[in-house]
Amino acid sequence: MSRWKAAAIHLGISFTISIALGVLLLGVWYPPPYFHAAGADELMLLLVGIDIVVGPIFTLIIFRSGKRGLGFDLSVIGIVQAALFSYGMMVVLGSRPVFLVGAIDRFVLVSADEIDLDSMQKAKDPVFQKLSWSGPQLVAAVPPTDRHEKSDLLFSAALANRDIEQMPSYYVAYDTQAKVIVAHAQNLEQLRKLHPAEDSLLEDFLATQTDISDLAWVPLTARRHDLVMIISRKSGNPLQALAIDPW
Repeated sequence: MSRWKAAAIHLGISFTISIALGVLLLGVWYPPPYFHAAGADELMLLLVGIDIVVGPIFTLIIFRSGKRGLGFDLSVIGIVQAALFSYGMMVVLGSRPVFLVGAIDRFVLVSADEIDLDSMQKAKDPVFQKLSWSGPQLVAAVPPTDRHEKSDLLFSAALANRDIEQMPSYYVAYDTQAKVIVAHAQNLEQLRKLHPAEDSLLEDFLATQTDISDLAWVPLTARRHDLVMIISRKSGNPLQALAIDPW
């Protein structure tokens, strides 16, 4: 077997793994439109670079049919590639969105590694005591009224960079706070004035809607890129996140 054929076989195996990973990322862990907002596109490039580029290139370099110790060399390449891929997968799983949190005047897309685990154990509802594996779960966060809790929360936000959005002990069912989000929502004309160059994205979405007067928007903050969340004024439910800068 030539080194080119060996590298091509290695590339084919790596490419198949990358396709399966892409299906998982886009279809399960980072469903659109959160793929870009959560930085999954950058993570995907990292993993593809490791899986498709590193392994096959090393195989191409070292492979020579009949070479003494070839099996050992290929095993080392496989181990190194698996180790790098495992590290990349840990980053991907830790960065996956697990909660979409309604917080007064915005939504916050919260990743698994941003969750305060101690707070998660204290969550009032068992549903909030586990991290989703199938996309973000819609919840709301309610600030504490106790003076000591407020002080602790400010301390946590300052030192650990964790606010109520990352603390499931403050989570409640979203529909109980939907009116609060609606009260802070802005009309679509304000969005058009804010970013007229991106009006086509909004118009494409509006073309699919029957009652435009029911629509409003609030910011959606995420790990890498912030979005605009379109909501229903009647129900307060989030309808669609658009790749428009809310600021």
